[in-house]
Amino acid sequence: MTPINILNLLGYGFFQTALLGGVIAAAACAAVGLFLILKKEAMIGDGISHTAFGGIALGLLLGINPLLTALAVSVLSVLGISYMRRKNLAPSDSAIAVMLALGFSLGLIIISMANGFNVELFSYLFGSILTIDQADLLLVSLLGIIVILFLGFFRRELLSIVFDEDDSRVMGIPTNTLSLAFDLLVATTIVLSIKVIGTVLVVALLVLPGLSALQLNLSFRKTILTAVAFSITSTVLGILFSAASDITTSGLIVFTAVLLFLLTIAYKKLE
Repeated sequence: MTPINILNLLGYGFFQTALLGGVIAAAACAAVGLFLILKKEAMIGDGISHTAFGGIALGLLLGINPLLTALAVSVLSVLGISYMRRKNLAPSDSAIAVMLALGFSLGLIIISMANGFNVELFSYLFGSILTIDQADLLLVSLLGIIVILFLGFFRRELLSIVFDEDDSRVMGIPTNTLSLAFDLLVATTIVLSIKVIGTVLVVALLVLPGLSALQLNLSFRKTILTAVAFSITSTVLGILFSAASDITTSGLIVFTAVLLFLLTIAYKKLE
């Protein structure tokens, strides 16, 4: 498409919905992802996103909104991981692997029962932001508000847990409850982003903006704002480049995020 076509697209409701949904998901991913990076638990995002695949397949089979079933399965996954950690049944990375295997195998079983893959399932695997409708946008907006409000209310407590969980417990902070709530927030954020980036690449949108912002050695407040700005920039540019080149949107979003990460590394080396 030519640049004129892109300007014309901005006048269409579906394109405006895609941009708005993308911006909300990008902001939530960046904010939550930064805490995941600081906690050194970035791979929980990958595990839950692959587990959500089983929920998506279940929703398509039952004729229910796949985002709702993905959210339910993701929440159960987080609760399972938390239970295995608490009971010392498995260390964190192993617990994540168990739930990933369970969720993904569930998805494959359901797909075989439904006679294989279809186009709609692929849109959830790899993202299809231009197909977001008003119902999806409403759900994305609601989940996005929950994410922002939670981080706004409990930012200090979460930071305290990240840097010294034992001291936080001594100070009376309910570390176990907040950690579980945060993991549920991660599940919510992943579901929020499935239509934008897909279950396969969602971990990139969780991790790359935060990593880029951390290269700049800013205060925490400025770091989280910068991470959000990087994430939104990657998403908007990815959508626009996709419209101009007819290349998959999710791939361009992640590729742009990688470029921004490399640019921040180069900038840091030049300082």
